Amino acid sequence: MQNPSVAIVILNWNGKNFLEQFLPSVLLSEYANKRIIVADNASTDDSVGFLKSHYPQVEILLNNCNEGFAKGYNTALKQVQSDYYVLLNSDVEVTPGWISPVIDLMESDTTIAACQPKLLAYNNKNQFEYAGASGGWIDKFGYPFSRGRVFDICEDDKGQYNNAAQCFWASGAALFVKASVYHELGGLDEYFFAHQEEIDFCWRLQLADYKVYVQPASVVYHVGAGTLAKGSSKKTYLNFRNNLIMLAKNFSLAEALWKIPFRLTLDAVAAWKGLLSGDSGYFGTILKAHIHFFRWMLFDKKQSIFPVKKEGRLGGWYNGSVVWQYFIKKKKTFLQIVENK
Repeated sequence: MQNPSVAIVILNWNGKNFLEQFLPSVLLSEYANKRIIVADNASTDDSVGFLKSHYPQVEILLNNCNEGFAKGYNTALKQVQSDYYVLLNSDVEVTPGWISPVIDLMESDTTIAACQPKLLAYNNKNQFEYAGASGGWIDKFGYPFSRGRVFDICEDDKGQYNNAAQCFWASGAALFVKASVYHELGGLDEYFFAHQEEIDFCWRLQLADYKVYVQPASVVYHVGAGTLAKGSSKKTYLNFRNNLIMLAKNFSLAEALWKIPFRLTLDAVAAWKGLLSGDSGYFGTILKAHIHFFRWMLFDKKQSIFPVKKEGRLGGWYNGSVVWQYFIKKKKTFLQIVENK
């Protein structure tokens, strides 16, 4: 019996250097029934010319402009027929046997529609990587964290999160998803442009009665911040704006009525703290994110994709405040916060 088909789709925008560095590892992936596709978001760095001359076996899809992560993938994946998609960042080094453990897990349970491998840092391969670590969680106020990463603290990988487990979100750096479910849910929300769209997608996926998992038997190494540098004002803006939009979309009305004002307050505290410490740019970025969130609420909601319902069983949900645990109680690791270890 033939293995399910897998399409590894790398969305690229001016990432020639990353393709040159990391595409060889993808080509060495030990899985027979696979395709490797680069979807290019109108790069200007000769990425496409490089691929054509050095890797003619790699399929190329050309998007007309830099449509961002969400729309770039939606546009590309409408053209790709496969049982499974892997949305893979260009700055990821994969290991030879990284595909089969994830596909085997997803095939074992038809309700698992999205999954991620264990993400370790490329520049420190014994440490979890920020963008997903060993499976994404979220707290009751919508703050994302991971098994192995809480805020800016990334733990060393000592095997403490080596169990395959249900989680809330799977990292967009290496996101396995059933193709049929991707299209059933309408793909990623293009209004997000980039950042947190995979968390929103996984939330909608769970509200549609599917599950999200992490399979740490599969390991990849992620550079991180390959397109937008950590700390950039655009990244900060998108994270604050998109997180609020995600909460407004997926919380029930009863939850949204008090949790969103609470989140706006916490954001304002962070903004004023930045201003008083001399970082007026940070204050302005959060203010802009809030203004544009209200613009979305008033005028742009029809441009977004909403869940089929607002209630469902959610994995990887922490029914407490990770902010309180981290900043007030000084608990810095996932196990300390979630399991009081």
